[in-house]
Amino acid sequence: MAVNAEVFGRPTDKARASRRPSDRGLFLAAGVLFPLLVLAGYFKSYYFSAFFDVKPLASAIVHAHGIVMSAWVIYFVAQIALIRSKNIKLHMTMGMAGVALAAIVVVVGLMTAWDAQMVRNVAPPGAHPHSFFLVPVFDMLIFVLFFAGAIYYRKRPAEHKTLMLLTALNFVPAALFRLPILPPEQAIIQAFGGTNLLAFAAFGWYTYKHRTFNKLFAGGFLLMIVSLPLRIYIGSTETWLKFADWMTS
Repeated sequence: MAVNAEVFGRPTDKARASRRPSDRGLFLAAGVLFPLLVLAGYFKSYYFSAFFDVKPLASAIVHAHGIVMSAWVIYFVAQIALIRSKNIKLHMTMGMAGVALAAIVVVVGLMTAWDAQMVRNVAPPGAHPHSFFLVPVFDMLIFVLFFAGAIYYRKRPAEHKTLMLLTALNFVPAALFRLPILPPEQAIIQAFGGTNLLAFAAFGWYTYKHRTFNKLFAGGFLLMIVSLPLRIYIGSTETWLKFADWMTS
C-alpha cells in the first residue's frame, strides 16, 4: 500500500513545488516592459519613421539590425508566454532555435556597430566614435555570456530564468538612450543609470519574494554596472585608439 507522505507531516515534491515563491509577476512585468521600452526608444527613428521627418536609415545593415533585434524581443516575450501557458515542450524547442537567432543578433549587431562607429564615425556628443565602439561590442559580449549561461542551465529553472532576464536588461540601455529625457550629452548616464535602476528593482523584488540572495543575479548585475566605466576607460586609452586607427586604415 502506498504511503502518503503528507499524512505524516512530510510534504511531497509536488507540495513543496507548489509552495515555492512564484516569479510569474516579475516575468510578466519583463515581458511587457521590455518591448514597450524598445518600442518607445525606436518609435520615431525606426518603427514609425515614415510618419516623422527623420533621417533615413544610414545603410541596409542598420535596417537588418532593427529586424533582428525586433525578432529577439518577440522571441523573449513568446518564451515568457509559453511558460505562463505551461507549454513547456514548445518553450524548450524554441529555446534551442533561439541559439541560432542569438548568433545572428551578435553578428549583425557587431556589423552595425562597425558600420556606425568605425566607418561612418557616428557617436554621441562628446564621445570619440572609436572609443564608443566598445559600448556595443561589450553589449554583445555580455549578451553571449548571459545567453550561453541560460542555455547551459536550461534544466535549472532558477538560474535559467535569471540569465534570460539579464539578457533583456542588457539590451535596455540602447532603447533608453534614445528617449528624449536628459540632454544628449547625458544620454549615456540616462541609458545605463535607468537600466541599473530597473535591474536593482528586479533584484530587490526577487530577494524579497524568495528570502534568499541570488548570487547569479547579483553577479550579472555587478557585471553590467562595472562594464560601463571599463568600456570608457579602455576606449580612451592611447593603445586602443591606435589599434582602432590601424583596424580602419
